[in-house]
Amino acid sequence: MNTSFGVLVATGIVTAAQLGLATGASARAEAPQSTGCPVDIVYPSRFYLNSSGWVTNGGLYFAVKNKSASTSFKKVTFTVTDVKNIRFGSATAKGGKVTHKTSKTVSVYTTTLKKKASLGVKVQTHLLNTSTYKVKFALHGTGWNCAVDQGTWGS
Repeated sequence: MNTSFGVLVATGIVTAAQLGLATGASARAEAPQSTGCPVDIVYPSRFYLNSSGWVTNGGLYFAVKNKSASTSFKKVTFTVTDVKNIRFGSATAKGGKVTHKTSKTVSVYTTTLKKKASLGVKVQTHLLNTSTYKVKFALHGTGWNCAVDQGTWGS
């Protein structure tokens, strides 16, 4: 009985390894916030990869959130650009529309970022190297004093 249990456990481990179960990854952000900038950058703190290096659950979600309770902003563009070891697949906008998409850059745009609203993009993402990767954020709009360069995210 112990022998057959050991064989089953060994078989289960081999099967899990062969299936390439999802591995976890986490990232840190180096996103400086300008003083008085009324938006926050939203980015994943943890995500999972399949055996091919693609992020599971449809990809990564990046966004800007208007934290002002009284002000809307006009002509807002949020851009995520590859710096190191990331390639993008298809992208879906939330709160606006995708205006530019390549394998290394995704931009989303909205004419008005309303109070307490967000503008984001969920993008299928392939990590070429799972231990070192990075993207940078750029933000354009009118009605605020935010820096265009909103820092980086990755490991």
